[in-house]
Amino acid sequence: MSETTDLRETVRARYAAAANSVVDGTRAANADCCGPQAVEVDDNFGSALYGSSERDELPAEAVAASLGCGNPTAVAELREGEVVLDLGSGGGIDVLLSARRVGPTGKAYGVDMTEEMLALARANAAKAGATNVEFLKGTIENIPLPANTVDVVISNCVINLSVDKPAVFAETFRVLNPSGRIGVSDVVADDSLTPEQRAERGSYVGCIAGALSISEYRQGLEAAGFTDVEITPTHEVADGMHSAIVHAVKPVGAPSPVSTTASARSGGSCCGESHP
Repeated sequence: MSETTDLRETVRARYAAAANSVVDGTRAANADCCGPQAVEVDDNFGSALYGSSERDELPAEAVAASLGCGNPTAVAELREGEVVLDLGSGGGIDVLLSARRVGPTGKAYGVDMTEEMLALARANAAKAGATNVEFLKGTIENIPLPANTVDVVISNCVINLSVDKPAVFAETFRVLNPSGRIGVSDVVADDSLTPEQRAERGSYVGCIAGALSISEYRQGLEAAGFTDVEITPTHEVADGMHSAIVHAVKPVGAPSPVSTTASARSGGSCCGESHP
């Protein structure tokens, strides 16, 4: 395999194992007395970054599967009736929270490449009784949605895992409506750190080695066409590496890059499974 393919498979395998860990914990709980065990991460990642009221309103399995570095739904300023897309939706925690915020007239999509996470997310949506969500199989470099169909894109510590971040930024820009926006939690590096120094601080799948510097992140978004880019570090996750909140806007009148996905060519969002 090429290095790119190898890295993507490593990421996929790690998150498949995380989903299976939650499922196995749920089975054990059904046999005994306790809830599903959370995937083991340190204090800088996971469900502890959500408020107790948010955790309490979701299925325990969605909370247990959380691996993010922030809480993008808390900073995206979601409004009633909006269409939201979560990049790398995992067990569905941010999709389910978004669905509650946009209400029955809105919709929340999640896209993920890992079958195990998709199965867990769909099960969590069913447990939550969420009728305005849809989970799609795909990569964040090739989003299976038509252009100009989403009001807000969120993501929780996933873009740093991508092996082709310019494609992620271009695809995010494409699917957003004019004046659409992003509200993303991600890991960024101080501008002074080289890629080699970032790799010394943690693994790729651990959300460290693949992180962009703050300047690189800004330049990538602006190259894709975004304006009003704001990158605000929130807490340190390793020496010189930070969880950050990222905001940006797709300006009105901006042309959208053309996707090669079949769904974009056909103009339909038919590639996932909807929950009844």
